Amino acid sequence: MGTIDGKLGFLTRSVHVGNDIDRETGAIRRPITMANSYALPYDPSDLNWSSSDVRIYTRNGGANQQYLQEKLASLEGAEDCAVLATGVAALAGVFFTFLKSGDHAVVSDSTYIAAYRLMHELLPGKYGIRTTLADSSDPAAIHAALRPETKLIHIETPSNPTIKISDIAAIAETARSRGLLLSVDNTFASPYNQCPLALGADLCVESLTKYINGHGDAMGGAVAGRRELIDKIRAEAMVNLGGAVSPFNAWLIMRGAVTLPLRMRQHNAAALQVAGFLEQHPAVRFVSYPGLESHAGHTVAKKQMPGGFGGVMAFGLKAGHDAHNRMVSRLKIITSAVSLGHDESLIVFLGEQDERQYLYPPEFHAGFYRLSIGLEDPEDLIDDLAQALSFL
Repeated sequence: MGTIDGKLGFLTRSVHVGNDIDRETGAIRRPITMANSYALPYDPSDLNWSSSDVRIYTRNGGANQQYLQEKLASLEGAEDCAVLATGVAALAGVFFTFLKSGDHAVVSDSTYIAAYRLMHELLPGKYGIRTTLADSSDPAAIHAALRPETKLIHIETPSNPTIKISDIAAIAETARSRGLLLSVDNTFASPYNQCPLALGADLCVESLTKYINGHGDAMGGAVAGRRELIDKIRAEAMVNLGGAVSPFNAWLIMRGAVTLPLRMRQHNAAALQVAGFLEQHPAVRFVSYPGLESHAGHTVAKKQMPGGFGGVMAFGLKAGHDAHNRMVSRLKIITSAVSLGHDESLIVFLGEQDERQYLYPPEFHAGFYRLSIGLEDPEDLIDDLAQALSFL
């Protein structure tokens, strides 16, 4: 099934690519292969022990990982895909593989905390890789941040946690004109809503833990792109750094990915309803959601997110620190927890002391929430928020 026609629709490919009939049992789903080692050929002496081309050892790539890679490459519109243990392993794999001491990278100023620490603190401090944090919602700011030694541009859109939108095609044009790699963290959009590779990106990064798995029960990360680039990531960041995904997690994510398009339709529709409710509520100070016309990136988002605007938003109250926490304590359906893309709605209060606060727009400086809309009835979520906000 891995060679299924790529012209088939997204829903069909979500179901069929990577799956096949199990030859031993006749089961119409491939089983979990919980092996860490595979049978060697008659004469193994000429094997490359770090190769991923043949199954030797699960750190080099296991059966379930391979099936998942086939599915994700198809959904991302990529030549190849490398699946790793977590989304952070995927990010680190990109940075480790394509940057070396003395290189420079330009990174979105609104990013996941691990990406911020890797590029702003760890890689500069340990390896002398210099970085510039730039407002990627303004392509001119990315262009202005480039240096002769720049090798990589990394953006996140929609971004975590401010839900900033960056114009992938415009930034890809800048990268291409300078011979630079562009990587895009697509986690908040998912391949259903947005296809960075089709917009000119070289690499697309996904935290599989979020929407693609969709059930809050497995961790994984992926990088999709041209085969020559993915081969390097697989060799350096997976085999030789040991960032391989477990067979069980690969199997769980494979199962979850089948329903990705159905789930994303519900996330998108419900989030737009909830964001509209919050924007009109008198106790709410601001709402950041790209599906709202009031969002600064709405026009760009409409252009590059044809599937929908995702299920994550940020908002703040016309109230102080304790009131933000009290509101969360009153919620009955929405759960106070980190992560996103789960079947249940999740909310987290980000206070005024976030180490990245200086990079956020002013409206975020008084504390705010990141809300991930799940698969519940949107009317129930709105009622839950309404009763929790009623004390203000």
